[in-house]
Amino acid sequence: MQIQSHKVNNIQIAEILSEEIIIRNAEDGLDLLGNVYYQGFDRMIVYSKNITPDFFDLKNGIAGEILQKFSNYRVRLAIVGDFSSYTSKSITDFIFESNKGKHVNFLSSPEEALERLSIH
Repeated sequence: MQIQSHKVNNIQIAEILSEEIIIRNAEDGLDLLGNVYYQGFDRMIVYSKNITPDFFDLKNGIAGEILQKFSNYRVRLAIVGDFSSYTSKSITDFIFESNKGKHVNFLSSPEEALERLSIH
């Protein structure tokens, strides 16, 4: 795993780069959050390919557990990927509602994520 730092509008944003799944459960999410937060970032980009597919099945509660940690630490998160394969009403509604706010966004490109996270 590599953390690439971006500075946009004087805001530091961490982009997490990896070829493997790095968030398998809430503990992995908290470890990543702590690592990035400790390095001075309060905004992060993570790719959907690096998150367990179970995250997108809202019934098991993994997404809620992980996103609650980000909320508690006030770290804004952009999850980048193609979410068109997730067709259940619950996940599409969840993504839609999340994207209305600033705290957790599901976006299609890192450029879009950097733009969204660089707004105060």
